[in-house]
Amino acid sequence: MGNIVGSLRQYKISSEENAIIIGTLLGDAYLGKTKNSVRLEIGHSESQKKYLFWKYKKLQKLTSSKPHCIKIFDKRYDKIYTQWRFKTKTNDFLEKLHMQFYSKTGKKVIPKNICSLLKSSLSLAVWFMDDGGRRNDCYGLFLNTLSFTKEENEILKKCLKKNFSFDSRLHWIQDGYRLYIPSKDAKRFCGIVYPYIIPSMRYKLSYNPVTTSFARLDRARDRGK
Repeated sequence: MGNIVGSLRQYKISSEENAIIIGTLLGDAYLGKTKNSVRLEIGHSESQKKYLFWKYKKLQKLTSSKPHCIKIFDKRYDKIYTQWRFKTKTNDFLEKLHMQFYSKTGKKVIPKNICSLLKSSLSLAVWFMDDGGRRNDCYGLFLNTLSFTKEENEILKKCLKKNFSFDSRLHWIQDGYRLYIPSKDAKRFCGIVYPYIIPSMRYKLSYNPVTTSFARLDRARDRGK
């Protein structure tokens, strides 16, 4: 029986595609269920258009149409936002990931076997490009994991230590926890992910291993001055 329309059920995901998918699932991407299977849905703001098209190029074999632009009206601020999106076709690998990354209620969760999934430096880099950033008052970095529970963050923390050999901490931010990478480990983190960070996203890094220079600090801005 051939593939149904919009499906690549038997397409074998490459190691690079796998790494990117795992990284972006930890970040902003969404696995949407269809009638017969699961597809990956990715969206980024206008300011991250280059990053979205980079993802599209890397995952193009899984897609059937180019990214498109949509306008979103936010009633809270009476403002229109521009977002770029694309979807993949359905695939058996994505269906397996959905069972691991989503609860029965449809909430995204951290799989208990995340250490066997988050092993690639490329995955770490994509996750950071999606949800990472740097502080302005020191060289520390963070990964926004506010949607995950404290227990899930602890699992991620242990995974980062085991697979990438750097320490992280849990910081409470407003209404959730995020992973903080202290200054003493930031240099190592940047060295691991830098080869995969696209130029338009390197502003997020606190250290450049090529120029061996640190980002300029702005302590006043972090204090709200």
